[in-house]
Amino acid sequence: MAKLPVDKMRELERRFGEIEARMSAGPAADVYVKLASEYSELQPVVGKIRQYQKALAEKADLEELLADRDTDREMREIAAIELPELGPRIDALEKDIQILLLPKDAADEKSAIVEIRAGTGGSEAALFAGDLFRMYERFASANHWRVEVLSASEGEAGGYKEIIATITGKGVFSRLKFESGVHRVQRVPETEASGRIHTSAATVAVLPEAEEIDIEIRPEDIRIDTMRSSGAGGQHVNTTDSAVRITHLPTGIIVTSSEKSQHQNRAKAMQVLRSRLYDMERQRAESERSADRKSQVGSGDRSERIRTYNFPQGRVTDHRINLTLYKLDRMMMGEIDEVVDALLADYQAGQLAQLGEQP
Repeated sequence: MAKLPVDKMRELERRFGEIEARMSAGPAADVYVKLASEYSELQPVVGKIRQYQKALAEKADLEELLADRDTDREMREIAAIELPELGPRIDALEKDIQILLLPKDAADEKSAIVEIRAGTGGSEAALFAGDLFRMYERFASANHWRVEVLSASEGEAGGYKEIIATITGKGVFSRLKFESGVHRVQRVPETEASGRIHTSAATVAVLPEAEEIDIEIRPEDIRIDTMRSSGAGGQHVNTTDSAVRITHLPTGIIVTSSEKSQHQNRAKAMQVLRSRLYDMERQRAESERSADRKSQVGSGDRSERIRTYNFPQGRVTDHRINLTLYKLDRMMMGEIDEVVDALLADYQAGQLAQLGEQP
C-alpha cells in the first residue's frame, strides 16, 4: 500500500480550518456559498484524517504505557488488550484516506444522460431494453434523482428500440458510469411456445451531462434539419414540422428529438450533442493517460459485454469483476447498489495499485 501523503494531509487540514474561520466571520452570501461547497468537499477526508491522527496518538500512548516499568499491572493488561485492536483500525483509516485522496473524475458529480439501444434479438431485445430502463428508473427513484425521457423509439411488441433520458441529481454519473457496455439477457420469451431460452442484448451508454461551459459548439459546425413528427396513433398526424435532427459536421455525430415543440426539441438535441462531444473528449483524454491500463472497469468500452442476466436461474453476472449474484428479481426492481459498489471498489483498488507502483 502506498504511503499517505503527510504534507497534503496537513495542507487539507489547514485549508479546512481557514474555511471554517471565514464562514464564521459572516461573509457575503455568494462567498459563503462557495466556501460551504468547498467545506462539504473537504469534510469527509479531513474527518478521516483526524480519526487517523487520534488513533495514532492512542497507539503511542498505549505503547508508552507498556514500555514504562512503573505502569501498574491493571493498566498494563488494559493496554495489552487495546493495542492489537488499534492496528486494523489504523490500516482501515489509511485505506479510507487513500481512496478519498485519489484523483477525482471531474464529471463524477454531474447528472447523466443514459442511452439504451436494443441489440441482437429483435423484439425480445427491445423488451429487455425497456426492462433495463425501468431498472435504472427505479434506482434513480430510490436515490431521489429525477428522470426525464428525451427521446424514445418503441419496439413493435413493447419495450424500446432506443430510449435516451436524463437522470438529474448530485453524483449520478459517479454511480452509473460503469453501466456502459453490452448487457446480455437469457430468458424464455412470452411468445416462445416450446420454452426455449433465447439470448438477446441491449447496449447502454452513460454520458456525463455537459453544460455550455464544459463544451463549446460553434454554430458553423452544426446543421439543423426539421422533420414531421411521427408518433404512434393519430396524435401527430396534423402537427407542424417539429422533430429536429442536428448533425455535428466535424465528427459526424447525429442527434434527433421528436418530442413536444420544435424549440424544446432543439434544446434537448443540443443537450445530448454537448454530452456526446464532452464524453468523446473525456474518453480521448482517458485513453492517453491510461493507454496501458488492462482493467475494463471504467474504460467506457461500449462494445464490451459487461453483464449477463439469466432469468431461468435468477442470476446476474458482471464479467468485468467476476461477480455473480442470485438476486435478479431484486436487481430488476432497481436494487443494483451491490453491483455498483463492487465495480467502484474494484476501480479504486486498481487506482491504489497504480499509486503503489509509482516510485
